[in-house]
Amino acid sequence: MTDLETSLPAVTFTPGRWGDPAAAMHLSDSVRGALGFLGIHQPGPAPVALAAVVVADSRLADGTALDALRSAVSEQHVALGHDARVAHLRGFSTPDLLRMRAGDGADAPDVVVSPATHDEVVAVLAACVAHGLALCPFAGGTSVTGGLAPRRDRPTVSLDLRRMTGLLAFDEVSQTATLAAGTRLPDAERLLGELGFELGHFPQSYEGATIGGCAVTRSAGQSSAGYGRFDDMVVALTVATPIGTAQVGTAPKSAAGPDLRQLFLGSEGAFGVVTSVTVRVHPLPTVRRFSGWHFPDFASGAAAMRALAQATVRPTVMRLSDEAETGLNLANPSAAGASSVSGGCLMVVGFEGDEADVACREGYVGARLAASGGTELGPEPGEAWRVGRFRGPYLRDPLLDAGALVETLETVTWWSNLDRLKDAVTAAVTEALGAQGTPAVVMCHISHVYPTGASLYFTVIAKALDDPLTQWGRAKQAANAAIRAAGASITHHHAVGTDHRATYLEEIGEVQFAALRAVKAALDPTDVCNPGILIP
Repeated sequence: MTDLETSLPAVTFTPGRWGDPAAAMHLSDSVRGALGFLGIHQPGPAPVALAAVVVADSRLADGTALDALRSAVSEQHVALGHDARVAHLRGFSTPDLLRMRAGDGADAPDVVVSPATHDEVVAVLAACVAHGLALCPFAGGTSVTGGLAPRRDRPTVSLDLRRMTGLLAFDEVSQTATLAAGTRLPDAERLLGELGFELGHFPQSYEGATIGGCAVTRSAGQSSAGYGRFDDMVVALTVATPIGTAQVGTAPKSAAGPDLRQLFLGSEGAFGVVTSVTVRVHPLPTVRRFSGWHFPDFASGAAAMRALAQATVRPTVMRLSDEAETGLNLANPSAAGASSVSGGCLMVVGFEGDEADVACREGYVGARLAASGGTELGPEPGEAWRVGRFRGPYLRDPLLDAGALVETLETVTWWSNLDRLKDAVTAAVTEALGAQGTPAVVMCHISHVYPTGASLYFTVIAKALDDPLTQWGRAKQAANAAIRAAGASITHHHAVGTDHRATYLEEIGEVQFAALRAVKAALDPTDVCNPGILIP
């Protein structure tokens, strides 16, 4: 069997369009027909050429600040040109793409600086402190919550970490690996695979995401049921801060005070720049088997997932699509037609390990799913999902081209609150878009489960209006309010950025916010690091 994950190349995304240009997707006739039911009959405005994206003149065209940056990394790794600045403009949320398509480069950094070592990062930070600059770490560029558009009240440096790549240390006995922060996930898996190991972290942004980016956003991969979320994998970090270097993580499960790794995991560059990450790894699986299961409705499928999440034995991958997502076949974006599952909900279950381990867990899990009302569909739906699982985001660009508004959002809550939350968010988004005259399809799936709760991931499609930014902004605001009213968290793995910041501050309350402000003041007293991201 081809090892799909380690054979995929790392991809440098083209600004304004997702992923590898050679892998671009096109809408099938059946999808175009389905868009007609939402009133989508005319294509959207054509995106402007990247060369035509308007950016302001750099505020660092000359002077001592620019000299200091060049001294830190050498002149050839300091870029002021239009194309370099546009390539580091925002991330990949739908609002980000809509602004790019319209030629809006207002958030472009003033300069792009590319260090190769931790010491060079320290030198760049020192230059920023000395000359009153802001600094925004950039690696994969796959942020979807405004995390790459810090406050622009002063000249801003985009710190491109992609020269900081590679396997820095490997401990086969302890099964840990230290990777440079700019290492793309496919490169990390390739390097580890050569040693007979893997990380096993496969988010949908896998082709472009980096080790450091996954750490500072608490990324969740599609194998989280088996391997945990990325922050579960991290055992140590090296962080360059404006006041010095922090080495966090001395030993596993230390009782030496609070676990300060948690200050930097999820910090989104607000406290410093993560330059290397030590993660736990595991031997390469010799067996990967995926299958599909049918459940009559979302509630019965979710109950089956909860039973497994609360059991000792569980699959490596569990994903349940609701009726709408199953019907539109988003579990397999590469398919040309409708889902082979007729009615109800599709669950994908995957196992990775050696033959004895996989066979044991398959038998147990299969019996539990059958007892919960599931019907086994065989390997075809599961393998179709596995092969096409990184293709979903490629659908967004052709949908935008066709005149659709499409975006995703996610949240997490307790099992006892899951149904209430799903209903509330679905209703809020449907009503907010319907009130603007654009009926919507709102789909949902569960793909990250824990003994106490699960994440809900929503995909929304509607007809784009003349001002799609305002159109989606109203829907997103309604969704955020519904999430908070239901007592859930504003994000499970997309992070806070600027898009979720206000709701996040409501969620954590004044006491926790005061603690965050104190940490920010201690580590970054002049507010150099990603100002306005996570913390106002």
